[in-house]
Amino acid sequence: MTTNVGAGGASLDWSALPDGAQVLVDSAPLIYAFEGHPLGARFEGLFDEIAAGRLRARVTPVTVAEVVGGPLRHGRHGLAERYRLAMTTAPGWSLRALDGDLALLAARVRAEHGLRLPDAIQLATAIADCCDALVTHGRAFPRDAGVPVWGPPPDPVR
Repeated sequence: MTTNVGAGGASLDWSALPDGAQVLVDSAPLIYAFEGHPLGARFEGLFDEIAAGRLRARVTPVTVAEVVGGPLRHGRHGLAERYRLAMTTAPGWSLRALDGDLALLAARVRAEHGLRLPDAIQLATAIADCCDALVTHGRAFPRDAGVPVWGPPPDPVR
């Protein structure tokens, strides 16, 4: 399935996802939203839809580690904990544990698509959990891996 939504920094049309859809949220959209970065604006609608209960969000341990890394580097442990709780316990949000089956799938995805391990874990989780979309700001994700990728266009070499 090839999907390329929101190219060029345009807002994404979250209403195109069906009610109850589960989306895997990559690290960058969360970092941008939490830090008030201008690129976070394109993901505001997604977070609104999750808060309203129309969509469900899934994150991985990779996402949690990457998102809390910034606050921890600056000694802001309380902020890191608030971010962790927002991604893992807030209504509509859940954390997918990394287990042996997911690790094997991530290795296969990595080998097939030439991804870095963190990206392979993200994509493998979206595949294993039958997510309706993988939401990212990264360009590394292949558009032919069976999960619609919502984000910028892929790298030209992909």
